[in-house]
Amino acid sequence: MSAVAADKHGQEGATRFECGVCWHVYDPAEGDPVWQVPAGTAFEDLPEAWCCPNCDGPRTKFLRLDDD
Repeated sequence: MSAVAADKHGQEGATRFECGVCWHVYDPAEGDPVWQVPAGTAFEDLPEAWCCPNCDGPRTKFLRLDDD
C-alpha cells in the first residue's frame, strides 16, 4: 500500500502530507503556488506529474501527517 493511501472516511481532503526528502509540507488549505494548484486541492487530486516544489521529490516520498 502506498504512503499516500488515505483513509476514505471523509478526512482525506484536509490531510496534510510531508515530503520524506526535505520535510516540505503540502497543506491542501494553502494549495501550491509553485505548481499553481489552488487552495482546497486535496493531495489525492494533485496532477500526476506533481512533485515536491522544494526538492522535486516524487509524490511517493510524501507521508501523511497526523494532526494529533
